[in-house]
Amino acid sequence: MTISAAVIITGGGQRIGLAFAKSLLERGIKVIVTYRTERESIKTLTNLGADCYKVDLTHKTERDNFIHAIKENHTQLRGIIHNASSWTPESSNQSHTDTLEHNMQIHVTAPYVLNLELSDLLLTYAKQHKTMADIIHMTDYVVEKGSKKHIAYAASKAALANMTLSFATQLAPHIKVNNIAPALLMFNEHDNDTYKAKAAKKSLLPAAPGAKEATSTLHYIFNSQYITGRTFALDGGRQLKG
Repeated sequence: MTISAAVIITGGGQRIGLAFAKSLLERGIKVIVTYRTERESIKTLTNLGADCYKVDLTHKTERDNFIHAIKENHTQLRGIIHNASSWTPESSNQSHTDTLEHNMQIHVTAPYVLNLELSDLLLTYAKQHKTMADIIHMTDYVVEKGSKKHIAYAASKAALANMTLSFATQLAPHIKVNNIAPALLMFNEHDNDTYKAKAAKKSLLPAAPGAKEATSTLHYIFNSQYITGRTFALDGGRQLKG
């Protein structure tokens, strides 16, 4: 049974989730990471001291097994960061029904179940340390505007954003629940210069600032004692571009 409090990061094997994990580990905070795909980064995180679980959060059995493992091995949790995501468009090869169900499973069902099942461990941490625990939902800029090519994705992220309000109300005053809603933070390796220039111009601040913007926001939320039920928009003023 692990006594030290840990932070769960779903989808922590790459991009922002990986940056979150490394940033917390650098500060001496225990990290539990879920991932779906074996990557070199998982070995790196393991070597740094993270506990890494291969879990497909869209599968009930795997999700339930992960929850059971956490309850068996941990007495408390410092936080849960729901970062696991799937950018699945309607133009994919799967049926529209499957597209919607896949997005809802990973962006809504998994956070809903994990929050309810593991909230007691967050509460234990908060009461024992006389502070607050945290749940962070990674939503998206498209919650405000929708998306013509990723309708199911946008709808599921909107549901996740709405759940933040309910959980913030239910779990106060010991557990804070907030959203981080990024637009363009990081490019993919295959993105060409033309695409990068076009994408950057969509915001008032034309840049892809990288994961540091998300990690800075994470630590701001963790350090706060007076913010819950809020969305932190990391979009460079994109909503003002029209």
